[in-house]
Amino acid sequence: MAMVKLLVHLPKPLKAKLDSLRTQGYTASGYIRALLERDLKEYQRPRKRDAIWKAK
Repeated sequence: MAMVKLLVHLPKPLKAKLDSLRTQGYTASGYIRALLERDLKEYQRPRKRDAIWKAK
């Protein structure tokens, strides 16, 4: 899968929390990527209307 860069500005306290995840084996990028993948999975469910059309 091709990767692209995304620039995000964070407050210093939040960045410090991300940096502290290194002790658990995470990188800031890896952690954010995993959160986005998990959260966006919920939005990939078929909508109700689509399910009704397929049932007919």
